[in-house]
Amino acid sequence: MPSPKAKNPARGGGSPVHGTSFEFMSLTKPLNRSSPLHLPRQGSDPTTARLRASESPTRRRGSNSSTASGSGMGAPEEDGIRLNPSLIRVALSSLLAIDLWMSKSLGVCAWEDSSWGSVRPLMKLIEVSGHGIPWLAGTVYCLYKSDSAAGQEVMLNLLIGLLLDLILVGIVKAVVRRRRPAHNRMDMFATYSVDRFSFPSGHATRAAMCGRFLLVHLVLAAPLRVLVLVWVLLVGMSRVLLGRHHVTDVLFGFWMGYFQYNIVEMLWLSTQTLQELLGQTVLN
Repeated sequence: MPSPKAKNPARGGGSPVHGTSFEFMSLTKPLNRSSPLHLPRQGSDPTTARLRASESPTRRRGSNSSTASGSGMGAPEEDGIRLNPSLIRVALSSLLAIDLWMSKSLGVCAWEDSSWGSVRPLMKLIEVSGHGIPWLAGTVYCLYKSDSAAGQEVMLNLLIGLLLDLILVGIVKAVVRRRRPAHNRMDMFATYSVDRFSFPSGHATRAAMCGRFLLVHLVLAAPLRVLVLVWVLLVGMSRVLLGRHHVTDVLFGFWMGYFQYNIVEMLWLSTQTLQELLGQTVLN
């Protein structure tokens, strides 16, 4: 009867340990490598281990989340920044709202039944004093009646300044085309097509330009100089109290009229120059 030791070498070709190891290796190494049982050892190939680690579900989830946070979350943030209004636009909108509120609150003489409706006739009288037609007619009359060359020179350049004021104000109104306040009553004296627009105030530009012109070129006593300044301020105030203009229309009109005088000074025309021009025109 053969011993048990004689059967083991025939079955495994060696010791029992080697036989057991051979059977385990045969199970873990199938001949068909396309089979799903083909699972190589993790420690056998470092490159394969690194690739497997990079393709793991955890890494894929992390990469997808990072991609989503980089592309999906970045676009709404950029759109939100792009849709936010700029600081300048916010400031201009705030100033416009304040301007509309102040203009409506100060229009206390716009109608007879307003809170200061009893002062409306006086405000309309001040309005007429700053109108362009009385100033043009008065300047032409003084130019015609003046006997001195110096007086004629002053009146001639004042006439040029008044004409320049009408042209510049008409151009700005036609370009800006800002409507007058909603509480305004269109009963103004001698209005024209551009007078339906509000920006800037022609009365304010004319008052500022003429006031500065009179203070510089006319010898006036101190009370009269104060009276000229008071008249300029009253003309500007009447535009807002009557509801004709917004506050910014008057403020810009004062600024524009102040610098219009600088243009008149640059274009100053003396009587001698005028006579030379007239003489050349007659000769030609």
